[in-house]
Amino acid sequence: MSRDVPRLVGQDLRVPLVGSGDARYVNLDYAASAPALEQVAAAVDEFLPWYSSVHRGAGFKSQVATQVYEDARGRIHAFVGARPDDVVVITRNTTDSLNLLAHALPDDAEILTFAGEHHANLLPWRRRRVRHLDLPDRPSDLAPMLAEAIRATASPNILVAVTAASNVTGELWPVAELTAVAHEQGARVVVDAAQLAPHGPVTIATWDADWVALSGHKMYAPYGAGALVGRRDWLQQRAPFLVGGGAVAFVSTDEVAWLDAPERQEAGSPNVVGAMALGVACGVLEAHGTGQMLEHEAALAVEAAAALDGIAGLRRLRLFGDDHPSIGVQSFVADGFHHNLVATYLSAEHGIAVRDGCFCAHPLLLRLLGVSHDDADKVRDAILAGDRAAVPGAVRISAGLATTSDDIAAVSRALDLLMTHGPSWNYRFDPADGHHVPDPDDRPMPALRALQPR
Repeated sequence: MSRDVPRLVGQDLRVPLVGSGDARYVNLDYAASAPALEQVAAAVDEFLPWYSSVHRGAGFKSQVATQVYEDARGRIHAFVGARPDDVVVITRNTTDSLNLLAHALPDDAEILTFAGEHHANLLPWRRRRVRHLDLPDRPSDLAPMLAEAIRATASPNILVAVTAASNVTGELWPVAELTAVAHEQGARVVVDAAQLAPHGPVTIATWDADWVALSGHKMYAPYGAGALVGRRDWLQQRAPFLVGGGAVAFVSTDEVAWLDAPERQEAGSPNVVGAMALGVACGVLEAHGTGQMLEHEAALAVEAAAALDGIAGLRRLRLFGDDHPSIGVQSFVADGFHHNLVATYLSAEHGIAVRDGCFCAHPLLLRLLGVSHDDADKVRDAILAGDRAAVPGAVRISAGLATTSDDIAAVSRALDLLMTHGPSWNYRFDPADGHHVPDPDDRPMPALRALQPR
């Protein structure tokens, strides 16, 4: 497959290593946050002289900014394959989007979600009545479990909250099938598309989902914007999640007339730059081909799995098995090494960026690691006492637009060295935060303006 892909800011960056020398920065941490597309950064620089207030300013710059903002809304609408009457609410990120939707739900709403979700799709619902469904061993059991749970739920207003792709294992979830089951029984569905959107097609209309949520910082537009896209009715049946200017048609000292969505849910001065960046990223990714991105990452996932399986002492974490389709995300544990030591070693000695920990998906990690309820309680008590030494976790490598087979080979060589010979540098562990640091860490920080003395 052609690797004629959009370029990323900092794609050729070199970083210092401990001891001496430097190395090409191998970014395998796209699942957490992705660098900006060069087209996005250029569009931001071009727009900044024209930045102004939106919607009510009479100045020419304000009119330009308003058009840019609303154009971004349209680009996001097109990117997710939304229906003509779907509304696009500009938010900060997926977490913001799902908290907004949780606030907007009818008072009697009940939420069903699986225990393998990211915290962004677990915690917002706890202000409501929510049931967390256990994770099955087979993906074919998901739909029957959901159907049974919906039948056992008494409320006429049921919301099913489900991910499109796991941020821990990369495994794709059968969103269309789950949505069909939910709709057959009168439930609605919101899809956490944060992990899938930068890696493959998001198709709200094809899925027949009611809402999707996504984040710009994962879509190569890290300027602080995200979006909630979908049905309008529940988003405008009550006072908004955030109240303030821009969300109202009229205010007196004793009453408020709220605007309809999306304005009702966008109180305050919006992040015009972030929205524009997200809109440009949507256009770039759509032009490149989300299907092509998914194909590229599926191939990398196979390469990474084979490489990790070839290293003695590494164990990959999967929920449904290797025959289940995935994006380019692989998580693993390394026998004899703390997960944070592995990640710190890869960065300090090889210039390779990965992520470690529980990836904001604690229930799923505990399941994959085989941590019992009693052991989980002990870990929680130790954390509350200020000791994070025994916090369980894993290491995650995640691919993106710029990832190549050379990157997979680089992390494979580095991990093989670690498992065979151990680290070549000394590392100090702090049980208070559970982190390792090179000792000493002689890598110089870059001469950024933001890091200059005040």
